[in-house]
Amino acid sequence: MTIQEQYELLEKTVRAYNPAADFVGIRAAYEYAEKAHRGQKRKSGEPYIIHPLAVAQIVAEELKLDSESIEAALLHDVIEDTQATHAEISKIFSPTIADLVEGVSKLTRIQYATKEDEQMENLRKMLIAMSKDIRVILIKISDRLHNMRTMEYQSPPKQKQKSLETMEIYAPISHRLGMQRMKWELEDLSLKYLDPVAYEEIITKTEAKRPEYEVFMGRMQEQMSRRLDEMGVKHIIYGRMKHPYSIYRKMFAQNRSLEEIFDLFAFRVIVETVGDCYNVLGVVHDLYKPILGRFKDYIGTPKPNGYQSLHTTVMGPDGIPFEVQIRTREMHEVAEYGVAAHWKYKQNGQGSGTEGRYEWVRRLLENQEGADAEEYIHSLKIDMFADSVFVFTPNGDVQNLPAGATPIDFAYAIHSAVGNRMVGAKVNNRIVTLDHPLQNGDVVEVLTSKNAKGPSRDWMKIAKSNEARSKIRQWFKKEKKEENIANGRASFEAELKHCGISMKDITDPEVLHGILKKVSYASLDEMYAAIGYGGFTAQKAVSRMQGEIQRVAKLHQAEKLAAEAAEAKEEAAPPSPAKKKAKSEQGIVVEGLDNCLVKFSKCCTPVPGDEIIGFITRGYGVSVHRADCPNASPEKRSAPDQAGRWIKVSWGTDTNDSYPTTLEVVCKDRSNLLLDISAALSTTNSFVLGIHSRSTEDEFAIFRIEVRMKDSKQLSALMNKLNQISGVLKVNRPAG
Repeated sequence: MTIQEQYELLEKTVRAYNPAADFVGIRAAYEYAEKAHRGQKRKSGEPYIIHPLAVAQIVAEELKLDSESIEAALLHDVIEDTQATHAEISKIFSPTIADLVEGVSKLTRIQYATKEDEQMENLRKMLIAMSKDIRVILIKISDRLHNMRTMEYQSPPKQKQKSLETMEIYAPISHRLGMQRMKWELEDLSLKYLDPVAYEEIITKTEAKRPEYEVFMGRMQEQMSRRLDEMGVKHIIYGRMKHPYSIYRKMFAQNRSLEEIFDLFAFRVIVETVGDCYNVLGVVHDLYKPILGRFKDYIGTPKPNGYQSLHTTVMGPDGIPFEVQIRTREMHEVAEYGVAAHWKYKQNGQGSGTEGRYEWVRRLLENQEGADAEEYIHSLKIDMFADSVFVFTPNGDVQNLPAGATPIDFAYAIHSAVGNRMVGAKVNNRIVTLDHPLQNGDVVEVLTSKNAKGPSRDWMKIAKSNEARSKIRQWFKKEKKEENIANGRASFEAELKHCGISMKDITDPEVLHGILKKVSYASLDEMYAAIGYGGFTAQKAVSRMQGEIQRVAKLHQAEKLAAEAAEAKEEAAPPSPAKKKAKSEQGIVVEGLDNCLVKFSKCCTPVPGDEIIGFITRGYGVSVHRADCPNASPEKRSAPDQAGRWIKVSWGTDTNDSYPTTLEVVCKDRSNLLLDISAALSTTNSFVLGIHSRSTEDEFAIFRIEVRMKDSKQLSALMNKLNQISGVLKVNRPAG
């Protein structure tokens, strides 16, 4: 299909559901995007404009959104990837479209990161964008869907990274917004790259049995349809097989092969009225034997995303179980398109007035107050992405909580004061423990007392919802400030001792301001209080401070060396002009230059014994690189713009005691690996500045070790020792 044909298909799709759409604006957006992206190519080699057109097609075909959304989808990459600006888009199209495009551009940088702080900030941006205009996230999900459909052109590491990010963030948000069709496709496409063997097995086996399955589904469909016709109930009925990821999850959870999973089929019955839904349920239970505990009424108690339907699992005549979902046409629209259903027939809508329906977005933003990033990400995934459990107050009011919730979550969902005064709980009129997991339909009564001492710190571990944990944290923050400061200081000092840092290094006035900036607190007492009530951890505080302490220590060392050099210069006799001795700075002799500021490049961290070369920087003296560093490659040295800036340097006879450098250790992941690496560092008397580790999906571990070394000989001894550890595949020095 040509680009022009693709655009004509888009117009045809929009005209089918919204004849009054702004086709002049849509055409203008297409032409603007085509011109802005002209010359850019995708990984597949196609012109880049193919991608915005495909995203707009998904927005139109799958979600049936308004004209502004179509225009924003066509323009969604222009601010990030071209010279276009927010002001220009606002002027040519409209401020709303410019805001939508900018919103989607900001969300592009969301990553599944190991740095929890970064991930929390990105998720927060996403939630804020959703609370302002939900269409931002709808366009972003469409963008991700097209990227996943064309993922075969990316490298294998990129495929895994993007698929994991999709499974962790975009599929669950689609679920939370009720967009089941898109959620299923995102999950299936992610599985294809995360576990290709299992994906191929499921696809191959289900395709092989498809004729047999279709005969079974056709027979069940005919039986139900005949009975409903006899009763005069207008209906549409169709069967489908569960999608690959749903089958995969069932195989994984139940540890079964595909042959051992029977409920692979689901039938959907769409009727005119709510009354008809319950009539159809009676017919289904009359025709087939219902399986106990597998009936769910989401019409009486809708899911938080607005989903409504009756679900029942029954046993067919051949002993094969299958699920039946019964809903009205309106419920079906919401089930398929979720929040997007509100725009389906809305012409030229602005997307206003919908924020009230998404109270959970506001709650998630509020509940991040005072939360440690790691804790927040964990809680957010439970609050936002987990299935729900519906329980009742003694008065019959419904409370919606995350699956696995306890009476503590229930109490704080009612009110902070109820949770803070709770002394016990009853479930279905029986006293239960506070960690009792609640089930659908439970009637929960909270027992309170005016003399209650308040929540226990253990409640933080028991509570499942972010809301409850946030309210418990707030209570400790307010009521126990002095105790928090004392506990936090004790934890902090213990961690300092563990890392070999003295308290004097922290309270040094020269260091203190920079340290507090690193941890984002106004004073040490504020930081102690946060550690005490659980909003921050001592380990994170110390790890963030170490860099600042090392920076000041290096500054002092440089000043000391400079003072000693100046003193030595005064004491020394004037050198004879014929034999002027080259002077070293930090152990480096720079050819033809004296008293020159020297710094060691962070990209390759040279140590004495390495072959080195210098680069004259602008305003920061000479930067010393290893000769094998990619940033000092022969090509870069001969570049016209760097001519004359590369200079010969060598190690002097008066080198420093030690120099910081970095090692990267790639290992097969196993238990006690860090212990063995620590032992190797200890036996070689290595001074360790920091160890950072991460695990990969394919069960490898990568350690980045920052050490201080006297020379390359000591470094080689350490690398040999590390190479001898069981499971270590490679030890190298990163450069570039």
